[in-house]
Amino acid sequence: MAAAAAEASAAPVAAAMRAVLARAGRAAERSGRAAEAVRVVAIGKTKPVSLLRQLYDAGHRSFGENYVQEFVTKAPQLPEDIRWHFVGHLQSNKVKSLLAAVPNLDMVEGVGNEKIANHLDRAVVSLGREPLKVMVQVNTSGEESKSGIDPSKCVELAKHVKLACPNLILSGLMTIGMKDYSSTPENFKALVNCKLEVCKALGIPTEQFELSMGMSGDFEQAIELGSTNVRVGSTIFGPREYPNQKQN
Repeated sequence: MAAAAAEASAAPVAAAMRAVLARAGRAAERSGRAAEAVRVVAIGKTKPVSLLRQLYDAGHRSFGENYVQEFVTKAPQLPEDIRWHFVGHLQSNKVKSLLAAVPNLDMVEGVGNEKIANHLDRAVVSLGREPLKVMVQVNTSGEESKSGIDPSKCVELAKHVKLACPNLILSGLMTIGMKDYSSTPENFKALVNCKLEVCKALGIPTEQFELSMGMSGDFEQAIELGSTNVRVGSTIFGPREYPNQKQN
């Protein structure tokens, strides 16, 4: 009975994931790419480990979190072959604890300044980790509440990561988008333009440089405009329940 109940409760999450992957695949094909060219990162913010485990058991491996405190508690309870992404603003004083607690952290989507890049670079060395993939965060919406570098300075920060941080791998650019999670095309197009500028300045083939843009409300549009990495949470796991206290 318990096994049957668990299987039934897992079905909605697995079905939602399949639907998201299908939608992402069709959007990729509309942009002239294969479905496999787009990575869907399941964002488990505020969701219990048990729910993430259900999605893992259904075959998914790319997961992401936004809060360090929540991340370092949840990640050790889940299998080591998960490819974890940290998404968003990362405080410099929490860099080492994050990297130490999540040895299978695959990527940091949110290097918004040289200071955080330097902290990550040093932490990788001190912990004896393999080089860490990172994306430069660009504030394409111009909102003061958003972290990230101004688009006019993205080339400068990308150069710093690539040339001055030997223990980091510059994998691409990311943007959070508008507050209501329904970014206008202009936000996405701004990031595409930043990508072209960075690739030209650093001699990186555009097909080898990622774009992370698009969330639950707009990931199909983002993919059509060139996103290779989308971050989907509530469409898979359901509405989030935020704690009263602020986390990071």
